[in-house]
Parts: sequence; C-alpha cells; structure tokens
Amino acid sequence: MNFDVKIFGAILLLVIGLLFAGCENKQLQEVKKHTMDGDYYNEMHRPQFHFTPEANWMNDPNGMFYYEGKYHLFYQYYPDSTVWGPMHWGHSQTEDLVHWEHLPIGLYPDSIGCIFSGGAVVDTENTSKLGSTGQPPIIATFTHHDFVGEKAKTNDFQKQSIAYSLDGGYEWIKYKENPVIPNTEKIKDFRDPKVVWHEASKKWILVLAAYDRVKFYGSPNLLDWEFLSDFAIQGDQRLWECPDLFPMTIEGTNETKWVLIVSIQKQAPNGGTASSYFIGDFNGTEFQAEKKKQKWLDWGTDNYAFVTWNNVPKDDGRILGIGWMSNWQYAQIVPTEKWRSAMTLPRELKLLNVNADYHLFSTPVEELQLLRSDSTVFEQMSISEEKELKGSFDPVQAEFDLRFNVEKTTAKTFGIQFENERGEYFNIQFNKEEGKMYVNRMHSSNNKFSDEFYDAIHSAPISLDNESLDVHLFMDVSSCELFINEGAICFTSIFFPSKRFTKVSLIQENGSVDLSEARIYSLQGAWNK
Repeated sequence: MNFDVKIFGAILLLVIGLLFAGCENKQLQEVKKHTMDGDYYNEMHRPQFHFTPEANWMNDPNGMFYYEGKYHLFYQYYPDSTVWGPMHWGHSQTEDLVHWEHLPIGLYPDSIGCIFSGGAVVDTENTSKLGSTGQPPIIATFTHHDFVGEKAKTNDFQKQSIAYSLDGGYEWIKYKENPVIPNTEKIKDFRDPKVVWHEASKKWILVLAAYDRVKFYGSPNLLDWEFLSDFAIQGDQRLWECPDLFPMTIEGTNETKWVLIVSIQKQAPNGGTASSYFIGDFNGTEFQAEKKKQKWLDWGTDNYAFVTWNNVPKDDGRILGIGWMSNWQYAQIVPTEKWRSAMTLPRELKLLNVNADYHLFSTPVEELQLLRSDSTVFEQMSISEEKELKGSFDPVQAEFDLRFNVEKTTAKTFGIQFENERGEYFNIQFNKEEGKMYVNRMHSSNNKFSDEFYDAIHSAPISLDNESLDVHLFMDVSSCELFINEGAICFTSIFFPSKRFTKVSLIQENGSVDLSEARIYSLQGAWNK
C-alpha cells in the first residue's frame, strides 16, 4: 500500500509539474486575448478601484512587505480556473496603495507540495545569511501542502517552508532544507505562517494556525525554529486561519500592546468566515490576552484573512493591512466569469482605549484620496420621506462621507439605499432603539445564485447615543466598505445585481432623519483601460 501511494504520488507530481510549466504562458495568453477583446476590467461586477486578478481564482493575501518604494502583495492564486485549485502565489505591487501593477507568478508548486498562505519579511540585518552585502534578502514563509499525503490521510501533509529573494521580491529561490518546520504532531490543519521581529528578545517570532489555536515559534535566523507556546480558547472548535502578530502603540500614549489577528472559518457574527482579533501582551515566548474579549475586525461577511504589511517605513509609522473580500460559504460560485474575488481596500489600523477596553479602529488609507475627482455637497436637511441624492457621481463608483444628527433624528430607523430599475436594492439602516445597524443585500439581485448569500439581513451593534453619527462608505460596482465613527465599526459586503445600481437615496421609517452634512466624491478607476 505504501509503495502504491509513492508511485501514485510520483506520477501525480510529474503530471502537475508539466501542467504548471505552461501556466504562466497560458495566463499571459489569456490576459492578452482579454485585453484585445476590448473589455479589460470592464466586465459585469468588476470593481474599478479594488485589487482583482486579471483572470482566474484568487483568495488570501500573502507575503506582504514594503521595499524600495513599493508595497508588494502576493496572494493565493490558481491560474487555470475561476475556482480553487493547486495554489500558487500570485504577485502584484503598488507605489501608492491605489494603482496596482500585475507581475509574474511568484511561487509555483513543487515536489513538496502546493504553496498555501504565509507571509514575508525584509531581513534587513541578513540574520539568515542568505543575502549579500548591500542586498538584504526577502524571506517568504509559507505552507507546503502535499495533496498526495492528504489523500493518503497521513495528517502531516502541511509543513512550513521558506523561499528567499535577492532582487527585492521578484525572483524566488526555495530553501534547499525545506521544510523548516515539519508537522511532527501530525495536525491536519497546520498552516499560514506569519513572521515578526521581536526586538526585546532579538529574535524572529513565527505564528501559525493549528486547527483551533495558534502556535508560536522563535528563531534567530529565520531558518532554525524552536516551538515556544500555544494560544487557544478552551472549548473552541472553530477552525482558525491566517494569524498575524504585531505590536501597536495605544493612541495618545506611550504604552504598547500586542495584537493577534485570527481569521475564523465558521460561526462569525453574520455567518461563515470573518477576521477577529485579541489585544494582549507578548513576552517573546507567550501571548497573553483575555480570551473572552475576542473582537471582530469587520462585522461584515466579506473581509477574511486580513493581514498586515511588513517593513513599512518608520517615518510613515502606520500599521497597514488588507483582506480577502469574500466568504468561503459562496466564494467559488459568485457570478463572475473571467476572474474570481477581490481584496478589500488597504486599511490603516489604530489601537484605542475606549471605556477601559482596547479596540482596533480601521480606516481606509488616505492615499485613496488620489482617486477623487469632483464632489457633490449637501447642506443640512431634515427628511420625513425617501430623498434621492443626485449629483455628478456614479452611485456605485463613489465615496460617501455622511454625518447624521442623531439627537435631532426622530425616525425609528434611517439610512441609505442603492437600487436599480429592476427593483433590486441594497441598503444600510441604523436603528436607534435597538442600538444596531443592519446591512440588507437580500434583495440585491433577482438572480439568486446561493441561498447562504441571500439568507439573512446582517447586523452589528453600534452606539447611537452620541449627538452625531459619521458614516464613511466606499461603493465599487459590487462591493460596499463601511466605516462608522472613524472606523470604530467596519462592515464589508459584496453583492451582484443583475444591472448596475443607478439610484441612491436617504431612507427613514416612522419619523424624520436629520442629515447635518454630506459630501459625495466621484472616484476614478485605478486600472488602465
């Protein structure tokens, strides 16, 4: 039996290798044909200023680092289909977090396995000794996934490996001693390594997901890893993925806390998958946090595997990250044809102490203002019936900055609604009595491709006790990213109307709503056509 498995594995890997050899050429041919067809980045539902692959399947962001003026983004990619398959690392870069350049595939599957999620760091001091004078190596950490081992039910088919680049992240060399962290405990779900430098102990810290927990490892050189500790919630049976660990300074203080982001595969606040976080302390060996205070980075259904960029310049000082804008409940069946999935907008994270508790605030990066063209301004108004907002903007390629006077608002619920001539609509409503917000995409399309996608109105708790409510949202063809009160609550949703939304209105129920002010910006597309 073992002999048969080995023969099967050898044959399978040979076939996969031959197929992968032609992937890049095939991909470039498809992109060229796509461009010549004249519809480049103009397909139905295609976002105009979010990152999307030129074609085929994409999921988790990976290997994100800043180096020599460019932010690099790798991502889980299957170049032969619009559904998930043998994973590669796709690659892109940007100088301004807005305009992206597609690059050749960064990492291909090999004899050890396919390339699952992970991170990358700039080894500025050449601790790995893999670099050369004046050229620090970029070290990518990733999970090797062996499909043959999975088929044989060995349970050690996921291992952690590294690759390094000596030219700033464009060409990669797999480390000859891979894997660097074998799966000795034979944990079925053992993946997604992310690395950070721990200054106090002068070592690299690697965090990875191991089913219902995360594991921490330490290394002086990124090559030799020692197990340090676990962090878990007792009794939690959910699958954890894509962890990230980093220190943050609390706004307005000199105090530092550590943030652990963990994406959860099921039972998120509104069903399916979502990104969560813990705030605590890390001493170089153990992460300690109040496990009952797991919080949600985004309450929507469509921000998963959110991770941060490494090596952002110190004079910048921001913590910047991005997530996969989809949900495993329906990601493979959404109604897009040539491409599948988008990333969220890049976001800046801030750590605040609010009412004696720590919270991550998340806001869109300021560089997105580069996309603004003209704006439409609305002065104070009080409405007691639906009010259409008209201007020079396209409702689904625009940035909305709205401020409501909650104190003067008498309506039980109020909000904003987008709709088309076919009666399809998407809306956001705030309920003063319940202290909740609701996002309703149940009627966003008459062509319902998934029961799970349209099964419920989504919600989040929100404080409506203050005098005003600030609502900042970005609409991009088939997505809405919502930032409430400077990022205290974030909510990301995707939708797929059969025809583009062309009307936007303020809505209310049982009373009046007071709009203090509003500014709506027309946004340019970020892609060359």
